[in-house]
Amino acid sequence: MFKTKKNHTCQQSGSTVSACENIDEMWLQFKREPDNIELRNRLIEHYMPIVYQRADRIRRQLPPEIDRDDLVSAGSFGLMDAISVFDPTRGVKFETFCVSRVQGAIVDELRSIDWVPRKVRSKTTKLNEAYRVLEGQFGRRPSEEELAAFLELPVDEVHRTISQTSTVNITSLDKSWSDSSGDNDISEMDILADKKGESPSDRVAKQELIRMCTKGLSKNERLIIILYYYEELTMKEIGATLGLSESRVSQIHSSIVERIKKLYSKHRGDF
Repeated sequence: MFKTKKNHTCQQSGSTVSACENIDEMWLQFKREPDNIELRNRLIEHYMPIVYQRADRIRRQLPPEIDRDDLVSAGSFGLMDAISVFDPTRGVKFETFCVSRVQGAIVDELRSIDWVPRKVRSKTTKLNEAYRVLEGQFGRRPSEEELAAFLELPVDEVHRTISQTSTVNITSLDKSWSDSSGDNDISEMDILADKKGESPSDRVAKQELIRMCTKGLSKNERLIIILYYYEELTMKEIGATLGLSESRVSQIHSSIVERIKKLYSKHRGDF
């Protein structure tokens, strides 16, 4: 509730707002002065708890990576829109009038950031429900045939649905948990496997393999093996690097491969 004393003038940001006895008077004055930014801001501040409550209620049904502040921000636009079009003379409470607009703005924002088509999202919900029910019945994960029977769909359509919905569930790399001691936070990024990375043991094994394969080779022969298999250069590119023709590089490569095959047969256990 915003109250001011009679005959008192509120001044903020260089603008002047006439005294308002209560929220009803504030509304009446705002409708007389729809361009009064100060009055609009005071109305927004007064009704912001509605936005927070609606955002919290919606967020309880969403994945944890959805940020509350994003929902509040979207709901604020819905609140501002409701304030602009509300007519206090119709006898409807503004709280009742604005809830649907606040919720609609939040839902529209969620739809705009959801890259999954609504039809696929609906299939995902039904499929997850089928999994939940059948796992409770069988005590194990159901097969596609069992899912098809439960959903009354062809098996190939269930298979296609599973393929489509496999990309629906996403997670935020910023999501974090506390470790067992409760002293440190562990993020999703910390436990995500780096599939492009190379472990120390793999690196050592790779270096040893290169050493064994290039043992007894000349400098140019070693370069040809390394550039072709590990740097992935073409024969023509290797020839340009070493000052040789492409055909000569190909001949040397064939000779090296034969020698490495013989070496491999002798040291099969080492590989």
